[in-house]
Amino acid sequence: MGIYVLLSTLTPEGRKTVKQRPERILEVNKEIESFGAKVLEQYAVLGPYDFVNVVEAPDNETIARISVELGSRGTVQIMSMPAIPVEQLIKRVKG
Repeated sequence: MGIYVLLSTLTPEGRKTVKQRPERILEVNKEIESFGAKVLEQYAVLGPYDFVNVVEAPDNETIARISVELGSRGTVQIMSMPAIPVEQLIKRVKG
């Protein structure tokens, strides 16, 4: 399983949804799990993004599917990035 960082920005429609039904945020986490991934951490943030999620998933394709499925609704835009634990990076750099 790999770790991924998902940076999310709500669209105007997404903001309306969150204002009307803030619990929708947690419902999306359950949907992510139905695609075979797991939300490990989730934060609402200030700045160019609205949410930062740390997600565990079996592969890049699973994360791509999540991004497409959630993004196709028109309520959120997602930037997905694989994350490498620092310990693994140090091992690779050492050779």
